[in-house]
Order: sequence, then C-alpha cells, then structure tokens
Amino acid sequence: MTMPTETTQADTAARWREVIAATGPADRPAAERGVRLAYRRAGLPEPERVLWAGSPREGAELALRLAAEGSAGRSVRDAVRTRRWAAARQRLLDRLGPAGWAERWALTGAPLWDTTAALTERVRTGVVEASGEAPGGEQAVRLVLLDAVLGQHDGAWLAAFDDRDDAGELDGIAAVARAAGWWWPYERAAVVCERPVELHRDEAGRLDRGDGPALAFPDGFALHAWRGMPVPAAFLDELGTLSPQRIRTEENAELRRVMLEHYGYERYLEESGAEPVQRDAAGVLWRIELEGDEPLVMVEVVNSTPEPDGTHRTYWLRVPPRTRTAREGVAWTFGLEEADYVPDRET
Repeated sequence: MTMPTETTQADTAARWREVIAATGPADRPAAERGVRLAYRRAGLPEPERVLWAGSPREGAELALRLAAEGSAGRSVRDAVRTRRWAAARQRLLDRLGPAGWAERWALTGAPLWDTTAALTERVRTGVVEASGEAPGGEQAVRLVLLDAVLGQHDGAWLAAFDDRDDAGELDGIAAVARAAGWWWPYERAAVVCERPVELHRDEAGRLDRGDGPALAFPDGFALHAWRGMPVPAAFLDELGTLSPQRIRTEENAELRRVMLEHYGYERYLEESGAEPVQRDAAGVLWRIELEGDEPLVMVEVVNSTPEPDGTHRTYWLRVPPRTRTAREGVAWTFGLEEADYVPDRET
C-alpha cells in the first residue's frame, strides 16, 4: 500500500477545489451512473428514475412534490451518504490513527471547509427565501433540504478520502459530486440538480459581485452578494449612481457600509466635505458621524517607499470609532497599543 505524500494530498485538495467551483452544464450521464453506484454501495436497489432540476431551489420543490404524491418513497440519504461516510472515516481512522487522520484532514478537507460551508449555508438560505410558495411553506422547505446530498459542495470532506485505498466506499457519491450539483436520494427516485452557470467570489472565497448575481443557476435561481454579504438585486443596480447624500440617507447600516466600500472611503470623505480631526507623524485621522451607525473613522497614511515614478501612494485604513489619534489607528492595524508602536522604519 502506497501512502499518499503531502504533495499528492495538496494536489487532491486543489482538484476538489476545482470541483466545488465548477460551473456549466452537468455531465448528466456521469452523474446518473454515480447515483446508481451510490445506491448499490449502500446495498439498495437502483432508483427507478432520475429526475433533473435546474437548481437547488427547483430540486427542493420537486422533492416536496414527490413527497406529497408519495411516488418516490422515503428518503435514503442516511444509507447513501451518512453511513457510507461514517464507515469510510472509521476505516481511515483505524488505518492512520488519530494523528494521521488529523494530518490527512489538515492537508485535504480543512483548506476547503470554511468557504464551502459558508457557500452551502448561503444556498440553503436562498432556497428557503425563494420558495415561499412551495407546498407546506418555509418549514417544509427547511426539512426537505435536510434530505439533500450536496454534490459538488460535498467536495471538502470527499477530498480526505480521494485515494485508491479509501475511495471505494464513496466512489458513487464522489462521481456525482464531480458531475453535478445537489441531489435528493429516495427509494424509487433521485432528484439531481444542475451546477451553477456563474460563480463569483473574492480573494477570501466569499460570494462577491457588484454588477450581477454572484451565484446563478440555469433556471434563474440566483444569489446576490457583496464581499459575502447578501444584498438585494435592485440594490446592486443602484451602486453606479451613488452620491454622498444617498449613502447618508440609507437606513440599513449594513447596506450603507456596502455603499461606502463600493463608492470608496477616500472619495466619500472628499465629497462629503469632511475635515481632519487630528494629525501626527503616522498620518491624518478623519471622522464622519453616520446616523444610526458607528462613526466612519479613517487614517490617511502615505507610503514612505516611492513608486517607480517617484510618487508616494496614499492608503486609507478604517479603524475603530474609539480611535483618537492617527498613530493609535496605525498601531491598531498591527494589533498593538499606541505606546507599543515604535517602528524602526516605516514602509
């Protein structure tokens, strides 16, 4: 038996990162083969039919209709996914030991977990919000989402089992994940969803787009977000016409912060007629009161290292409202108290 090296495990994580972020049409034949294999691995008869949906929203609504009709039988998610995962994990734990399992997880699933978990939770919330007319209402939608296998969004934990010694128990689930999105396994039918057609994220892996949906599916289900924060679609349309007055009159504090980020703090300070409240060797402290929100406090600092053309770049650092001096604000960005901030050389 060949033990996977740190390099191959990092490669595995990279491959599953691509699966999680994949967009475009599902490979339906491959996904359906994976579904049938997953049932066989669970010791179950293959489903009589595989039904396709354009998004998790449509998938949840279709699953609810099947449940209301009684035509698909009960959910078999526990047998298909939960028990298979538990068995595979136990075998891997027995083989590697606790320390070996922890190392395997740290190199494979852990780097993918946080951003993928946040993405799946955002999809769940979006499905609930968009399915108000579904049979049984919001509570029924929440419950049927518990029956879903997450397809490509199961990639974080599947990465830990992706080698020839460990993959057999989960190869059906992994095959669906590589080919399609979320899916619902029932006794006599499976509902499988298409992958997104668009996915836009920032450097931190958060949903992020200022001119359209950050996540969109072929049936029209979409999520809009700015640096991870959900925003209404109509709100994004307004960002191109912002003014300081419009920003000040926004009653929702979170949306106002999005407006400020999009508009630019420096531009907002300049066009609002703000006056500096303090200066020292570290920079200039600016402060603007915002109704219904904490004050906007920024430190303007100049990079002492010149650019190639000889100019010096200006940076704006947002600091806590309690900040009283520019030096205190700059120290805070380094996790220091003002008295402890004594740079040998500023860059």
